[in-house]
Amino acid sequence: MTVDVPRRRKHPLAAIGQGLDGFFFVFAGLAAIWLAFLVADDSLQVGWWGILLLVIFWALLAYLVLPRMHRILTTVYVPDYFIGRARTSDGLLGDPINLGLLGHEAELHEAMRAAGWTRADDISLRTSLGIISSTVTRRSYDEAPVSPLFLFGRQQDFAYQQEVAGNPAKRHHVRFWKCPDGWLLPGGTRVDWLAAGTFDRAVGFSLFTLQVTHKIDADTDVERDHIVATVLEGTPRASVAILKDFSTGYHSRNGGGDSIRTDGNLPVLQLPSAVDAATGVSFPALEPLANAASERRATVAPDSDSDSVSDSAPGPVASGPASVHARPERSARKRAAFEPLSSSNPVEASVGEAVRRHGRPITTTFGAIVVFGRGVLALLFFGALALLGPDGMRVVLADADLAGADAATLAEPAWIVTMIAGAIIVITSLLLGVLVLRGVNWARITLLLYAAASIALQFGSWWAGDEEIRFSTTLAFTALDILSLLALSGKPARQYSRQRS
Repeated sequence: MTVDVPRRRKHPLAAIGQGLDGFFFVFAGLAAIWLAFLVADDSLQVGWWGILLLVIFWALLAYLVLPRMHRILTTVYVPDYFIGRARTSDGLLGDPINLGLLGHEAELHEAMRAAGWTRADDISLRTSLGIISSTVTRRSYDEAPVSPLFLFGRQQDFAYQQEVAGNPAKRHHVRFWKCPDGWLLPGGTRVDWLAAGTFDRAVGFSLFTLQVTHKIDADTDVERDHIVATVLEGTPRASVAILKDFSTGYHSRNGGGDSIRTDGNLPVLQLPSAVDAATGVSFPALEPLANAASERRATVAPDSDSDSVSDSAPGPVASGPASVHARPERSARKRAAFEPLSSSNPVEASVGEAVRRHGRPITTTFGAIVVFGRGVLALLFFGALALLGPDGMRVVLADADLAGADAATLAEPAWIVTMIAGAIIVITSLLLGVLVLRGVNWARITLLLYAAASIALQFGSWWAGDEEIRFSTTLAFTALDILSLLALSGKPARQYSRQRS
């Protein structure tokens, strides 16, 4: 007998909010294209300063325009369900998921430390500047952050890495995601964690976004086997089983445009607690897999000039039955191809956990700083008018030529109205900035409405030829409006405000 589970009806205000978010997301992408055009056009008018503006144009194109365009398009054509690949923050298919684990988080951290891995720092302004500095100066940074990849609708819970010979451009690294409660791999196997391990071989430019990024070694199976071998060496009580042909062996590219290839097997590490729980279940031996990893990694010396694994390196060897112990808990229904996020969905709960774990996104902080900046500028402007008093307003009105109106008569009421309006603008800006920092969703939507309206009015004046937008005039204010729109309409800011609300 099939039991139909009633679906929770979406609140009308929530539906309106999601519709507005979709509009702002696309509108911000189009506005970013316009901003890049304005910067490129202005670079032709300012002589040698144009070189600096061209650098700014590249930064806008690589870090704002192309990522947002990819995000809009991949929402349409990239599957939003598990296919054995992580996704980049731009929505592109990223690194292959090539490792599963059974065990508790605490013993996972213990096993990685015992295996000689270092936990990577979370991304922040400080750590981002740190990895840029270490890459340029070639100084070691063992805890350097890794870029976010997404699985189950959220970025990795944490990552571990091993730097090669003190060179920050080369490192082993692996990202881990906690699987939602009750979630099963295709075929019905349950694991507690999934991971994506790759080897950074150099620093270069992304093929798809032109961003500066690490380039990975194409043979991801080598890194997968290296992770398994080091964990089992550091934690002898652990074991491994192989899900043969978990995915089709394939050649592809990751989100940075780097070639990747894999045989499609999925090793599943059982940490000590999982091994103890699997009474009477036999697991395949690790030794052939570990030997293969050692042989293949030996083809690349850490301090050599080679950036990739030799093509003559042997392939991975797996032994034993092609199965992994599946825990008895199974879903009561077949998993749908598309699992929409809702409050009753474990994926949405995991998104909330990611928000609690990583805290306020940088984009939310940036959007609030822009609002505070506008509030401070408004305070300075209206403060200057307040110091001038009605006499100063009289001069302004006289210069405005009000078609015979008595400037002296209008000066005092006009000054009073201006002061009231200024106080409202300053207080509202500062209050909205505080509320956005606290994750209040309606405050974020209000700021998005203001920014979108401001950009639309500026674009209309520019298109009609009534206003030139250049660095010498209002381009800086236009850029702030567009940057705040991009920041607050992005996925991290949306998730943060919705979860906090």
